[in-house]
Amino acid sequence: MTAVSKPEVRLEPLTEARLDEVMRIENSAYAHPWTRGNFSDCIKSGYQLLALVGGDTLIGYFVAMEGVEEAHLLNITVAPEFQGQGYGVLMLDALALWARGRNAQCLWLEVRVSNARAMQVYERYGYRRVGERKNYYPADHGQREHAVVMSMTL
Repeated sequence: MTAVSKPEVRLEPLTEARLDEVMRIENSAYAHPWTRGNFSDCIKSGYQLLALVGGDTLIGYFVAMEGVEEAHLLNITVAPEFQGQGYGVLMLDALALWARGRNAQCLWLEVRVSNARAMQVYERYGYRRVGERKNYYPADHGQREHAVVMSMTL
């Protein structure tokens, strides 16, 4: 059996030009995806948006916001066809490096209580559960889902 090699990847700023690709990934990865407007607003607000690209293919992206001595991860997504290959951890590395460069002392994020896979990735990376936000995320049938708040000291 021949091993399939991973494409060489790079990080680059996520711009409006890639939003069609972002929306394809966002809509395939989530039952309640962000809107194009959410991404556009983040770009216009000067948030940190990075795209992970292999060749011409968008593999994943993240959106983060700088705070006072902290940074907040708002969205991190790996295209479903590339999940489970370490790309999420690579983007978490890039996030931590960016945050340290901004003199952040800690990173924060929220994750759906139902997203056990993501919580495991975050915990292995060094994030710890520090709280819960009730009814934070939209859910099916007009319901809401709680979020687990996680933090990591840099």
